[in-house]
Amino acid sequence: MSREVSELLKKALALPAEARAALAGSLLESLDEDVLDRSAEEEWKIEIASRMKELDSDKVKPIAWGEARRQISEILNGQ
Repeated sequence: MSREVSELLKKALALPAEARAALAGSLLESLDEDVLDRSAEEEWKIEIASRMKELDSDKVKPIAWGEARRQISEILNGQ
């Protein structure tokens, strides 16, 4: 990793969580320049909008990634 990238990462990690999430999303989107399946892409957009609506309406409650990982691990390990 170059010094410039290292410094940029350090600055990004100092941002509030919401800003880091937005930045991460933008960076990931920038990698998907060539959409191979337009219908799948559209279906994902619809699914994401639906899930965001559920979160915004408090129909579902988010959990921390650490807790989600723990739950997934329990399921995979048959506990």
